[in-house]
Amino acid sequence: MAATGTFRMVPDEEQAMRSKLEHLTVKDHGPVFGPCLKLPAHTIQKAKEELNETDESRVSSLKRLRAMMKEKTGEEDDLSKVVYQNFGDKPDTVLMRFIRARKFDVARAHELMKGYVRFRRDYPELFENLTPEAVRSTIEAGYPVVLPSRDKYGRVVLLFNIENWDLEEVTFDETLRAYCVILEKLLENEETQINGFVLIENFKGFTMQHASGIKPTELKKMVDMLQDSFPARFKAVHVTHQPWYFTTTYNVVKPFMKSKLLERVFVHGDELDGYFKDFDADILPVDFDGKAPIADYKVIATKLFGSEDTAL
Repeated sequence: MAATGTFRMVPDEEQAMRSKLEHLTVKDHGPVFGPCLKLPAHTIQKAKEELNETDESRVSSLKRLRAMMKEKTGEEDDLSKVVYQNFGDKPDTVLMRFIRARKFDVARAHELMKGYVRFRRDYPELFENLTPEAVRSTIEAGYPVVLPSRDKYGRVVLLFNIENWDLEEVTFDETLRAYCVILEKLLENEETQINGFVLIENFKGFTMQHASGIKPTELKKMVDMLQDSFPARFKAVHVTHQPWYFTTTYNVVKPFMKSKLLERVFVHGDELDGYFKDFDADILPVDFDGKAPIADYKVIATKLFGSEDTAL
């Protein structure tokens, strides 16, 4: 019988990389902090399969995005004009963050760039005098924590423990400002651009005071940050140990969330079997049900920024 359809021989090396992608551990990935000196071969394969990234697609996509940015300034769209003003002379490495975040779909990458400048236009209070030093004290207080090790999928893990959070001492906006600086800094790393981020939020100490002290407008601001405002791949949000009244707060947030983000939120409560399928207990600190010591927040701030004080 004659064969029908198309058939492509997969090189042995590519098959080996595909197999490795299914059996990765936390040791197979590069550092979280600092630049990516060399992408692991399995991450290059992942970028090819998930993002449609090749040497050729990088060159052609960058060329098309630069042309699109210039072309769109002729339309009656103020955001497109701001995109060109902000990114027209930026190096390829910056534009590639947006292209990767939208799987090499250039039109969607340009829309993400518009979302990036829209977020800054809509919430100027988050970006006024925004420097690493401006948020250092918030990060040193643990809001949020960046795990020094990637998870087994190569994602950067951001932790937020609500138990000791005093909204008067560290405001909601101050935590969002810290997230914004952290995201910008870590997105300089190509491995992070490809593998993305995952958020874990421990709600064990979530009080009625927390629930009543967080405004719906602030919750919307947080959701906007996670949706179409950063060239970041937010792969999942895990919530643990939430009390019964967490549902009220979550129901306020849900209408602001697109289906894609909703599908990536996992609310575990105290049943953590699914949680530990995703995360190795050895990399999680004890306050997130792991085996590692509680992170030294000042060390994390130093790894992120050193003594540098550069406005974003």
